[in-house]
Amino acid sequence: MPVAAERREKVDAFVRRHFLWPGSLRLHRAALGGDILRAPVNVLLSPVLLLARLSGWLCRKAGLGRAGDWLGRRRILLRTAVVARLEAAIRAELLDGAARTAQGNAAIADYTGSRSAVAELTIALVALAVGALAFRALTPGMVSMAPGVAETVARATAVAAFPLGETLGRLWYGIFPAGPSPLLTGLTILGLVVLGSVAGAFAGILADPVQAWLGVHRRRLLRLLDAVEAGADGQRPVVAHEHVLARLVDLSDALLSALRLFRG
Repeated sequence: MPVAAERREKVDAFVRRHFLWPGSLRLHRAALGGDILRAPVNVLLSPVLLLARLSGWLCRKAGLGRAGDWLGRRRILLRTAVVARLEAAIRAELLDGAARTAQGNAAIADYTGSRSAVAELTIALVALAVGALAFRALTPGMVSMAPGVAETVARATAVAAFPLGETLGRLWYGIFPAGPSPLLTGLTILGLVVLGSVAGAFAGILADPVQAWLGVHRRRLLRLLDAVEAGADGQRPVVAHEHVLARLVDLSDALLSALRLFRG
C-alpha cells in the first residue's frame, strides 16, 4: 500500500533523528525531572508486566481470547516523559497521528516497553563490568554487587577508625577482615538498586545509538508498523524477549547475591 510504503521509508530517518547523537541526548533531556522518580517504580513493576503478558498468552492458548487480549493490553509500567515524547514522535512522524486504537496503542506500548527493558540490560552490563574490574566477581546487577561494595565500605570504615593508625589498620584488617553488618548490607542494596534504576532512565543515551547501528530499532519499528496496519486482526501483544531476558538477569542477580550473603 502506498501509505504503508511511505511510512517505512520514514523509519530510517526517524532512527537517525531520535536514536543517534545528538538526537538521543535531546530525547533524554525529558528524563530530567519526574522520570528519576518513576524509574525505580518501573523496575519494581517490570515483573508484573512480564506476568501479565505471559498470563495473556496462556489465556489465548486456553481459548479465553477476550481475557488474554485484556491482559495483553494492560499498561503496567508508569508512562515516563521520555516514553511520552517518543510515542508522540512515532505517531506524528511515522503514523501521521493514526493508530488511536486499542491494538495500535498496545503495539506502541510494547515497543517502548521493549526499549525500556534494553535500558535495564544496559545497566546490568555496566554492573558486570564494574564487578569484574573492582571486585573480580560476577555481578549481573546492583543486588549482586552490593555485598562487595558493603565489604569495601566496612573495611574502609574500620581502617579509618583503627586506634593505632590507618597503616596498621590496613595490616590488621588484611589478616582479620571486617565484615559488613546486615544493616549496612541492606542499605547498600537499597542504595545501589535506586542508583541503578535512576541510571536506567538515561541508559538509552548509550543503548539507543548501539541499537540504531545494529539495526535493532529499525526492525522493531517495522514490526510496530506491521502490527498497527494489521489492526484488530493482527498479532496480539506477546512477551518481548527483552523483558524475559531482563527478568532472567534480575533472577541471576538475586541468586548470586543470596549465595554470597550465605557464604559470608
